[in-house]
Amino acid sequence: MNATGAGGLGDLGDGTYGNPVLAADWPDPDVVRVGDDFHLTASSFGRAPGLPLLHSRDLVNWTLIGHALERLEPAEAFAAPRHDCGVWAPSIRHHDGRFWIFWGDPDHGVFQVNSPDIRGPWSSPHLVKAGKGLIDACPLWDEERGEAYLVHAWAKSRSGIKNRLTGHRMSPDGRELLDEGRVLVDADHIPGWFTLEGPKLYRHDGWFWILAPAGGVATGWQGAFRSRTFHGPYEERIVLEQGDTPVNGPHQGGWVRTPSGDDWFLHFQQRGAYGRVVHLQPLRWGADGWPVIGADGAPVDVHKKPDLPPQPFAAPPTDDDFPGGRHGRQWQWSANPRDGWATSHAADGLRLACVRSADAHDLRRLPHVLTQRIPLVPCTVEVGLRLDGTAADARAGLAVLGDAFSWIGLERDGAGAVRLVHRFAESVAERERDAERPRPAPDGTARLRISIADGARCRFSADTGDGFRPSGQVFAATPWRWVGARLGLFATAPAGRGGAGTALFTRFRIT
Repeated sequence: MNATGAGGLGDLGDGTYGNPVLAADWPDPDVVRVGDDFHLTASSFGRAPGLPLLHSRDLVNWTLIGHALERLEPAEAFAAPRHDCGVWAPSIRHHDGRFWIFWGDPDHGVFQVNSPDIRGPWSSPHLVKAGKGLIDACPLWDEERGEAYLVHAWAKSRSGIKNRLTGHRMSPDGRELLDEGRVLVDADHIPGWFTLEGPKLYRHDGWFWILAPAGGVATGWQGAFRSRTFHGPYEERIVLEQGDTPVNGPHQGGWVRTPSGDDWFLHFQQRGAYGRVVHLQPLRWGADGWPVIGADGAPVDVHKKPDLPPQPFAAPPTDDDFPGGRHGRQWQWSANPRDGWATSHAADGLRLACVRSADAHDLRRLPHVLTQRIPLVPCTVEVGLRLDGTAADARAGLAVLGDAFSWIGLERDGAGAVRLVHRFAESVAERERDAERPRPAPDGTARLRISIADGARCRFSADTGDGFRPSGQVFAATPWRWVGARLGLFATAPAGRGGAGTALFTRFRIT
């Protein structure tokens, strides 16, 4: 799929681009340039692998090249889904010949990983500062002074503190903090400001700069703070807000400079069930030394591309033939994966074990659901399925998964026959129920389809040999608290003894 087909305007092919440039759930983006290459990472919360790594040479066309975090730590805390926990608002930097990514886990503290190569191998997660409510961490190495710093925000749900930014001196090797920390900005003392978070720390023109959003993910704005010294005092200004545009809550992202000295800002926009999509804004420095983002502080819709060498159309992948039983980089498990969930083989197709679980009736609780993002534009999702599960009630299917969920797939009944089923659960429901009466699937195979219209309204259908037939009512996808809805593939069976067999998924397509 090209950039437009992937769900956004992206590269318009005439020297301009349209926002969003990443039209799916890439939350809380941060960016760094090394040479001619731009690298972006984003929040991954409780999914694994985490810390996605995207690459571009023009800030408009992006490819997904891997992940920096194979498994979340501490591993036992993420053996089961924790959809809105884990990796919050990472920051990516390049220092001393290495890439560094810092993030805050609201339940455990500030972590970092590093690597000499963006493609890895990456170091194991190192806990820089333990504690509850420490989020949105960002380092700074002051090359002029040979000093290092760290700034982070606070999650009130864990610490009782919010709306402030705390700064530390940090060891140059990035492994420990050298003081207890001081409040750099307390937004309770700034009239009208609330939920200050997501800080990004820079040095520019003799100032320490903190770019940080406030006002909440759906309605907020982007702030800039500056001080001559790291510990302040800082003065503030709003540098990007919705204005009279349709772009709600434009904020939280990173500043980057091209090789020729042009400045750009990547940030997110909250789009309901689609999650947080990524916009690109021009940035210039005003005569008074403050940054001006977008069109005089309001988001741009269409704009001239950065003055960089032309690049081919590109977007993160969606389709997958699962060669040799391997899934593509776009897929993430709902929790840390375990051996045996997926098996390799000589042909194409994803072979998932029907993992037995006492939570087989609720996909939100299953760690062995393989997920990817929902594109922002209307699309059709299709996948082939063959159920080889041998146990009674073994099942597999294609799902739209959020605070509420719905799935269509195959299930083996108590008499050994395979049938097509369609089930759903509301956000307040503790278990799923039928969205349509089951019907026979005599060959044990089906082609499954979800048509997703504007507003993430999903219509399910399936072909069991006699053409596609619609199933159930329209299902409106819902996000989790901080996470967009996801497409999911799964195979499972109720708790019991012995193996429950497998399911084979083939030719996954989003058109």
